[in-house]
Amino acid sequence: MNASETLIKVDNVQKYYNGGVIKALDGIHTEIKKGEVVVVIGPSGSGKSTFLRCLNLLEIPTGGSIYFEGVDITDAKTNINRHRQRMGMVFQHFNLFPHMTILKNMIIAPMKLQKKSLAEATALAMELLKRVGLEDRANAYPSQLSGGQKQRIAIVRALCMQPEVMLFDEPTSALDPEMVGEVLEVMKQLAKDNMTMVVVTHEMGFAKEVGSRVMFMADGKQVEEGTPKEIFENPKSERLQAFLAKVL
Repeated sequence: MNASETLIKVDNVQKYYNGGVIKALDGIHTEIKKGEVVVVIGPSGSGKSTFLRCLNLLEIPTGGSIYFEGVDITDAKTNINRHRQRMGMVFQHFNLFPHMTILKNMIIAPMKLQKKSLAEATALAMELLKRVGLEDRANAYPSQLSGGQKQRIAIVRALCMQPEVMLFDEPTSALDPEMVGEVLEVMKQLAKDNMTMVVVTHEMGFAKEVGSRVMFMADGKQVEEGTPKEIFENPKSERLQAFLAKVL
């Protein structure tokens, strides 16, 4: 693959707390190519969510650089808000505005930030709602939806900004088990449509089936990286072997 296909380049990124006592991220290097689905796995407290939040500077790295389409977004002179508009983010807890209808939740950012007309933003929102089977809930409020429905809405709300990459921070971990499948189904469809995705998850089945690459983190370090086959069938490090023995 040529370098122009690299969407995000992470160069020696560190995130330290308490003056370096806690090393949440300790020198992460990776490249994310267009159309790739990179799944980040590892035990709790390994730095997975911190890594994801550094990609759009919700967490500011202590050191190192992150390049998005060749632009160093960790440079203070970079307009991070412009870059964030091209990165969709889906959190564990849906973060929908409770006082707004589903449709309003979806069209507010495209209209405010991208200056889309009401008609244009609504047309795109309805098309995306249809894709996840929720067009009949456009005028409902978040409190009237199940957890799985809220998370599907959170995904299509991020898609309303037509981002180039989608970041998922444990999108199914707050859901009841029977709702997990409906959310993973939407994510699988996105992967089929060649959406670039970085997914922090405990869903090993998703990592195996959908991931183009799996990154295993522990203690703030990137311990191993490879195809799902390499990671799950031929783990090299003892740390990964021990983790898989517990979760598979």
